[in-house]
Amino acid sequence: MNLLALPAFADNYIWMLHDGQRALVVDPGEAEPVQRALDAHGLALVGILVTHHHGDHVGGLAALRPRLQGPVFGPANESIPGPCEPVRQGDAVEVMGLRFDVLDVPGHTAGHVAYVQRPTSGAPVLFCGDTLFSGGCGRLFEGTPAQMHQSLAQLAALPSETQVCCAHEYTLSNLKFARAVEPDNADLLDYLSRCEALRSRQLPTLPSTIGQERLVNPFLRCSLPAVAQAARRHGAASDEPVDVLAALRQWKNEFR
Repeated sequence: MNLLALPAFADNYIWMLHDGQRALVVDPGEAEPVQRALDAHGLALVGILVTHHHGDHVGGLAALRPRLQGPVFGPANESIPGPCEPVRQGDAVEVMGLRFDVLDVPGHTAGHVAYVQRPTSGAPVLFCGDTLFSGGCGRLFEGTPAQMHQSLAQLAALPSETQVCCAHEYTLSNLKFARAVEPDNADLLDYLSRCEALRSRQLPTLPSTIGQERLVNPFLRCSLPAVAQAARRHGAASDEPVDVLAALRQWKNEFR
């Protein structure tokens, strides 16, 4: 199975899985990048997975439906344009013989979901939309810090080798913020150097892995004393992880 990151807009990725004949895509905010990839590889579009309702994740659905030879799956608690099979925590969907387990991961939006594909051999693949980014997490547009903390904890509990396929190329800006939180984190400095090298060649920094994110992503490290201390300097009410995450997220919102 081939995994492709299709650039869209300024910094989105539409993820595609294909076997040389059939393809599924995740969060097609634009139709054109998907149509180009389908044509270039001679693929039939047989399924679409949607993580949340924002326009840069669903904007291409209408234009892709004439080519679609299968279902659109999307979060049960959000309004997705057009016919959509609703999914929620505990559901599993099958496309191209692949099983995708559904996780509820509210925070960025109220009904956000993620999909985990666990192959018989090789690393699991996580499609997490805008909940988890490399080095960061999504803004809290509709959810609470407690919801986001629980969602991120659920994702952080996945196997270390799990590939993290998030929907934006935000890595360098996220790591700049992470350095402000943990300036002495050697793992972070090494990862930043590698990501800068990739971007200098206009290559994606993604997918990351859950193991990598545990080492460098401050939003997955809220229980660590160094992260809590940094958050306290920026308004955290206590060292409790939810308070730390809330302060980190507000700090990140204003960070330049």
